[in-house]
Amino acid sequence: MFYADRMCGGARYVDEAGRDWKIYFPNPKAALPVARASGQVEWVKWGRRKEEPGKFVQGGWARQESVNAGKWDRVEPELVQLAVTSFMEKDAARTSHWIDVPAGMAINALIATMEGESRLYVITTETPAEYVWVHDRWPLIKIITTD
Repeated sequence: MFYADRMCGGARYVDEAGRDWKIYFPNPKAALPVARASGQVEWVKWGRRKEEPGKFVQGGWARQESVNAGKWDRVEPELVQLAVTSFMEKDAARTSHWIDVPAGMAINALIATMEGESRLYVITTETPAEYVWVHDRWPLIKIITTD
């Protein structure tokens, strides 16, 4: 049994000062670092939890198929890449597995904006064959872009 609501439940970021940040989705203050073309990092609140009021989509993930189909268009999605070095998945036994983001690659996400507020959603895709035993969805990882 997989835990689709918990996919990519954590991320790790090491800032310029060498501080190691571990961010976990269940934390109501969770925000993820977005790598901007300027070289700056912008922290954006990660999704919406069940207990949080609001109009944003519940959860912290957006299926690539739904993004491609335009289902996120109503929230003016901005496609971005995260500045994280690794992410955490839990398997069916709820064991955490930290997976490194390969050099030159980044996790893709979207920033949804409504009524002047923004939330970030990690874009997910099919799991690579070597990790299907961990989870049935996977963060979309692509070559770093600068636009």
